[in-house]
Amino acid sequence: MNLEATFGRSQPLVGMVHLDPLPGAPQFDGDREAIIENAREDARALEDGGVDAVMVENFGDAPFYPDDVPKHVVASMTQAAGAVVDEVALPVGINILRNDAMADLAVAQAVGAEFMRVNIHTGARVADQGVIEGQAYQTMRERDRLGVDVNVFADHDVKHSAPIAAEDFTAESFADNVERGLADATVVSGMGTGHAVDGKELQQAADRREEFGLDVPLFVGSGVTADTVGEILQIADGVIVGTALKAGDASGDPVSEVRTRELVEAADAVRQD
Repeated sequence: MNLEATFGRSQPLVGMVHLDPLPGAPQFDGDREAIIENAREDARALEDGGVDAVMVENFGDAPFYPDDVPKHVVASMTQAAGAVVDEVALPVGINILRNDAMADLAVAQAVGAEFMRVNIHTGARVADQGVIEGQAYQTMRERDRLGVDVNVFADHDVKHSAPIAAEDFTAESFADNVERGLADATVVSGMGTGHAVDGKELQQAADRREEFGLDVPLFVGSGVTADTVGEILQIADGVIVGTALKAGDASGDPVSEVRTRELVEAADAVRQD
């Protein structure tokens, strides 16, 4: 994957647009218009704060479907993502929780998104939704069938889950996402939303990439802050940031343009372009 071709620069910062609970979710408050307007406002704040891309996620929909969301979720995600695409002049990504890659592809095709995130692309893990199995074989074939020009970001050792195998983080399992799963980028995250990635695990992922000669960008997908982004970008090729850019301390709070700018400035101090 060529980061400059997709994001306009190397080591991009991706800011999260965490959607309010969508229609059908237990915490949906009945205000459909507010969901769209809040998504627009968060996207504008992220763009004005200087991020290189945004990712739209149905963050408020807990408890999440494991791997096949209903059609109404796809429709709502398409509406929200389309509003974000119209609102900002940035690359847009899609992440439909918990792990519906087929829905990601459908929404990406409809709105012209440039990338998508799949939490469990290869292998199998235990999460609060039960056992979730990667479906790379289906995802990558469907991408080709639809002719969707969207990059697949695949998590390794994804947050809010545990491996089924006794030793999950091996050179082979890391490489499977790319060599056998054909992912375009790999994401390493902490144990949960807003939790920092373990520095040793990040370095291990970078070492595995070098060991296997994999030409794939490495992103950090949780716990990045203005204080840590500089150190992280000494190893990682990019970051996906949500909680640290919020006006409050919760991941569901509105995005703060000020906090976004602070993180971007900290990143710019070490980025080469």
